[in-house]
Amino acid sequence: MNSLKIYNSLTQKKEEFVPLIPHKVSLYFCGPTVYNDPHVGNFRPVVTFDILRRVLLALGYEVTAVSNYTDVDDKIIRRAAELHISEKELTDSIIKEYRHLVDEVGAMQPTYTPRPTEYMNEIIQYVDDLVQKGYAYVVDGDVYLRVRMIPEYGELSGNSIEELESGARISPLEKKEDPLDFALWKKTEVGIRWDSPWGKGRPGWHTECCVMIAKIFAEQNGYIDIHGGGFDLKFPHHENEMAQAKAHNGNKLARYWMHNGFIDIRGEKMSKSLGNVILMKDVIRDYGGMPFRLMLLSAHYRAPATFADETMKEASKKYAQIENAVRKTAITLQRQDISLDFTLSSPSESVLEALLDDLNTPNALASLYEELKSLNQTLAGRTSLSLKDVFSHFLSDLNLLGIKVEIPLLSEEDKTLYRLYDKARADKDFAESDRIRKILSDKNIF
Repeated sequence: MNSLKIYNSLTQKKEEFVPLIPHKVSLYFCGPTVYNDPHVGNFRPVVTFDILRRVLLALGYEVTAVSNYTDVDDKIIRRAAELHISEKELTDSIIKEYRHLVDEVGAMQPTYTPRPTEYMNEIIQYVDDLVQKGYAYVVDGDVYLRVRMIPEYGELSGNSIEELESGARISPLEKKEDPLDFALWKKTEVGIRWDSPWGKGRPGWHTECCVMIAKIFAEQNGYIDIHGGGFDLKFPHHENEMAQAKAHNGNKLARYWMHNGFIDIRGEKMSKSLGNVILMKDVIRDYGGMPFRLMLLSAHYRAPATFADETMKEASKKYAQIENAVRKTAITLQRQDISLDFTLSSPSESVLEALLDDLNTPNALASLYEELKSLNQTLAGRTSLSLKDVFSHFLSDLNLLGIKVEIPLLSEEDKTLYRLYDKARADKDFAESDRIRKILSDKNIF
C-alpha cells in the first residue's frame, strides 16, 4: 500500500499516516454553525477533507467521515428570533441548503452529520463526568473547565499558559475561578435550552464536538485518527476540545490534526466588517460548483486560496476544457460502438503521488492537465495510444480529485443520426448535414 504523508498541526511536521485500526480511518472535521446562508469559507474544509477522504479510499482504507452541524448557538437563537421561527426551523432549512451545496462542489456527503441537539443527554453526562472528576466546577448554573489542570494545555496552538495568562481577564458577568477557564455549560433563560443538574441551559461550543466524537467512535474511547477544520479553529476551539478529551478520556482526541488555510476575497480576508462575504449559492449561480472546486485545488490546502473574478474565470476556462474533452471522447467512443460501461483504471501515478504528499493539489492538477493534453492528442489521432484506455485513466483522475463532468450517452437513434450526418458530409450534402447537426446540437450531444 502506498504511503500517505500529511502535515500534523500537533507536531508541526509532515508525517506518514498510520491508522489506529488497520485498514480503517476515523475522520472528523468541524462543520458550520447553521444560522445563515453558507459562505465560501465554509467550503474550504469541505473540499479539503473530501480530497483526503478520496485519497484514503483510493489506498483501500475503509473511511468513516464525520462532520457536524452546530445547531445550538447564540447566533442561531438571535437569527430565529429575528425571523419569528423556531431554532429547529431555521437550522433545518440551512442544513438542507448546505447539503445541496456540498453536492454542487463535488464533495461526498459525510458518513455521519451529527447535531448537538441530538446528543444533549450525552453532553450533559459528559460535563457531569468532568465535574465529578474535579476537572470542572459549577458556579451559579454555569460549568467551567479548570484549564490549569490540563497537562500541556496550549500544545496544539503553540500557546503557553504564561502567554495566555498575560492577556486573560475575567468579565464582570463571569464568575470563573481563573480567567483561562472556559464554559462547558451555560445557564440561560433565553432561546432553546435543556434541563440539567445545574439548571436550564445549553452546552458550550467546545464541548459539543468532543461528545459527538466520543459517542460515534465509542469503541476507540473517543480517540480518532484525524481531526480537522479551518486554521481559525486551532485556538481556542480545537485546543479546548483536546483539553476536554485529556480530562475525560485521557487522550488527545486525535492522533493527527489538520488545518486548512483561509479564502481571501480579492486579496483581503473575508469578513462582515469589510462587507466582502461571498455566499456559496451566488458562486454556484455565477460560476458553478466545479470551477469553484478547481479554484480551491489550485492552491495547497494549507495556503490561502484567492477568490476573485480572475481566479474564477481561469478555473472556469480549465473546467470547460476538461468538460469539452470528456464529452467529445465519450461521443467518439460510442460512435465506434465502444461501451462506456467499463471499470475505471487506477489513477495516474503522477496525480496520486502528488496527493500522497500532503494533498499537493496544485501538482496533482498540473499532472491532470498533462493527461488532458494526452487525451486530446489521442482523440485527434496523433498518438498510437488506445483512446478508451487514456479516457479511463483520465476519468479515474477526475474521480480522485472529485471533478464531475456529465458524460453524454447516445441512444441507437442518436448513433443513426451520426451515421446519416457522416454520409451527408461525405456526399457534400451540406444542407442535410447542417440539419442533422442542429438536431444533435439541440439534444446537447454534438
